[in-house]
Amino acid sequence: MSSAFDSAAIRTRSEVAITVALEVGREAARFRRDSNPGTLAVENKGLQDFVTIADRRAEQAIRNGLISRFPDDTFMGEESGGRSGGAGTWVVDPIDGTTNYIRGFRHWAVSIAFVAGGKVEIGVVYDASEDKVFHAVRGGGAFKDGIPVHAAATADPAHALVILGHSRKTSFDDHLALSKRLHERGMDYRRTGAAAIDLVRVAEGAADLYYERHLNAWDMLAGALIAKEAGAMVAMPDVDRMLAQGGPVVAHAPGLAGEFAFILDIEGLTPAG
Repeated sequence: MSSAFDSAAIRTRSEVAITVALEVGREAARFRRDSNPGTLAVENKGLQDFVTIADRRAEQAIRNGLISRFPDDTFMGEESGGRSGGAGTWVVDPIDGTTNYIRGFRHWAVSIAFVAGGKVEIGVVYDASEDKVFHAVRGGGAFKDGIPVHAAATADPAHALVILGHSRKTSFDDHLALSKRLHERGMDYRRTGAAAIDLVRVAEGAADLYYERHLNAWDMLAGALIAKEAGAMVAMPDVDRMLAQGGPVVAHAPGLAGEFAFILDIEGLTPAG
């Protein structure tokens, strides 16, 4: 653990982040449920890349909830920006899966990570589809509403269910080729459009792989820690690189490591438990 934060400081931050994620997630869900579609004030940041008033309200609420308690921490949010600091930084996606949120498809999340000393110390994900919070502290296991979760024990690819993300920053032809290769090995696959949710599905054993070639740090740092602490194998670039420019992430059930080794080769990543 980073020398700047002892276990009590990390535990306190984890407890606050869980409370904030639950409160903000429930408020965002209520706002979506009670709003007319026009009141979401959808703005287009790029092709199929949207932001709503709910994203901005949620991010401000998260910032207020965290920085009011920990004023010396820094904050990096998808909508408001910010940079990682020398001590500890909150890395936040207020609504991961904004397109799903806009359309009423409930696979979206609030994602909150805390990074210190180049390591993800805390990961918290509010799962809107179940109104539950996943969380992990580095070295302490992974939990869903306080109950431990574990990666699947799947070892037969013919029994595997995989989730493949895709960014328009990467090749769709490569995405299709990968899908075909996994399909030919007997695997079933999904694409849900929310990285934080996909990673916690691996953490709880509902899926055996999540892979996406490019994500921003706020999309995946929290979920990646939760998956790793649940016993999944997780590979990604180092945290500082993810904070600066994003990158790929691979999280999978350990019993299928041989099946997915070629993905790590594609990305030049090192296997990690």
